Amino acid sequence: MDPSLMPGTPLFDKILVANRGEIACRVIRSARRLGIRTVAVYSQADADAQHVRQADEAWPIGGPRPQESYLRGDAIIEAALQSGARAIHPGFGFLSENADFADAVAAAGVVFIGPSGSSMRRMGSKAGAKELMQAAGVPVVPGYTGEDQSPQLLAREAERIGFPLMIKAAHGGGGKGMRVVHGPGEFLPNLESCQREAAGAFGRDRVLLERYVRSPRHIEIQVFGDSHGNVIHLNERECSAQRRYQKVLEESPSPFLTPELRAAMGAAAVQAARAIDYANAGTVEFIVAPDGAFYFMEINTRLQVEHPVTEMVTGLDLVEWQLRVAAGEPLPLAQEQVPQRGHAIEVRLYAEDPEAGFLPGSGKLEQLRLPAPSAHVRVDSGVVEGDTVSIFYDPMIAKLIVHDEDRASALARMREALAQCDIAGPKSNIAFLERLVRHPAIVDASIDTGYLDRHLDEFVPAADDAIDPLHLLAAATAQLLLQERAQAAGAAASADPGSPWALADGWRLGHAGKRHLAFLHRGRRVLLAAHGSGGEYRIEVDGHGSVVSGARLADGVLSARFDDLAHRFLVRAGSRRLLLHDGQRRLQLEPVEVYLREGGTQAAQDDRLRAPMPGRVVVVRAGPGESVVAGQELLVVEAMKMELALKAPRDGVVASLGAAAGDFVEADAVLLTLEP
Repeated sequence: MDPSLMPGTPLFDKILVANRGEIACRVIRSARRLGIRTVAVYSQADADAQHVRQADEAWPIGGPRPQESYLRGDAIIEAALQSGARAIHPGFGFLSENADFADAVAAAGVVFIGPSGSSMRRMGSKAGAKELMQAAGVPVVPGYTGEDQSPQLLAREAERIGFPLMIKAAHGGGGKGMRVVHGPGEFLPNLESCQREAAGAFGRDRVLLERYVRSPRHIEIQVFGDSHGNVIHLNERECSAQRRYQKVLEESPSPFLTPELRAAMGAAAVQAARAIDYANAGTVEFIVAPDGAFYFMEINTRLQVEHPVTEMVTGLDLVEWQLRVAAGEPLPLAQEQVPQRGHAIEVRLYAEDPEAGFLPGSGKLEQLRLPAPSAHVRVDSGVVEGDTVSIFYDPMIAKLIVHDEDRASALARMREALAQCDIAGPKSNIAFLERLVRHPAIVDASIDTGYLDRHLDEFVPAADDAIDPLHLLAAATAQLLLQERAQAAGAAASADPGSPWALADGWRLGHAGKRHLAFLHRGRRVLLAAHGSGGEYRIEVDGHGSVVSGARLADGVLSARFDDLAHRFLVRAGSRRLLLHDGQRRLQLEPVEVYLREGGTQAAQDDRLRAPMPGRVVVVRAGPGESVVAGQELLVVEAMKMELALKAPRDGVVASLGAAAGDFVEADAVLLTLEP
């Protein structure tokens, strides 16, 4: 018997989860169902995180930056040995595809819940995997995968391959360390940025180059192998909806694949896994051209972020499969036994601001409402209301996965589930996702991997978009009813509840029942005037009046007649915000009584470069006295495992610097000032 297994108990008695956030919580959930105790590890920034609270025990491993904690293999292995954990599950990201870490775990007498280090070295590197596939006869995109990483040689190889081409982190994933380069003049700056981003996210800066295939689909095959020579696939997931190579919507089955193409891609993925005696979970990713020709892209030797999509259409627990395979058991099913039922879709809720270029956000989740789990809806999250989204890690809040009998029904489920989501604190991408799942390119399944970047204006509203008049009337109605409710509660608690000054009817001496309302919408003030009370109002905006009648607000639902047409809205109110949703679109406003920002002049802003978010300055390209031109890159800030280039807002001369390379800075900190 394997000494890592305990007699009389299922699988391992205790495992360590070498990760954080939603994937750590997800692994803990399956382990607990199987009767396995769990050990979490945490950085200084994660002492109060949910994965720490959900595990049976948790061990500190270092500072807040990944390099000081979650990328420290020695500290993680020591925690496993000290805690008595028999195996380590790496999750995804961090050390999950690090062959040296897998070898070190095995050398310490602990089971690594994943493929062997030798398999990783052949498959885990994008470069090595591509060479392997080419030797095995799998179609690959022309490119360069060599170990010589000198900028001069890479530039020559780029010229040989031709533009446009793609630079990719050889040991990465998730869109980090990836750039499309359209011409020779862009190559070296993009190479330098990719290498820095790869080193920060994955601990290694090696890159590969490959020709950029135009209008491709991104389709991946989930594979599984065991130590008994069995290898199967669990069908495909399509991940073509991407923004800057970060997946935003994943689904299974792919609406693009024919049964013949599905069989061919599945067979190619299994052949690749068999060629290296692959064990445990892996994903073979392909670029698929519009004509159906497919090319090997990379192999991820780990569980994918989007693995719940496969779980929903197969009814299988892939983490349980990982644990069983790592414990020496054979695969639970043969290829012909793999179920396939209905359609599943996943989207990722992020703390980010789509209207500000998808800048990652951070801060306390003052409110977090997600749909209730059901047979059709699954929520994977590593945070709860009151938790903080840290500046040091990926800003994912939750994954929302839905399932139904067909694709149209699954899309409808997703729209309904997104309508129930509400996040207050850091900004989020919920409204962006709601537009996404209603867009014709998604509904018609005609999207390719570059569509979002080419048509981003179709998914993100312009800064000067006007508010729908009906939505504004509904917001004002909801605010009036909320004010009256608060006044009534205050009057009931007062010493003289019958006083006319305590009534909630809007009457005031000399004002004939007129009330003024003001909201902020994307920094602009919207003014309204209202007459009436008790759900019967006349509301004026920009000189136009509308009659609201029969308004009721109960259990978070506003129902009313607006100029005799009845409508229904979901309403969520907080101390600094009012959110309305009509079932298709959402509107968020800030009552001006709580928060009013009167900004300074634009000219004053143009003299300063400010940090768009908390982060670390990694590059400073200009110093005091240097002349710069509008659009010139002056600083690079790293936050949330991505790099943000800050550019000169105008021509000028640098007057002063507010930070140096390596400094941590807060949001809005002045990093550079130009002479007037």
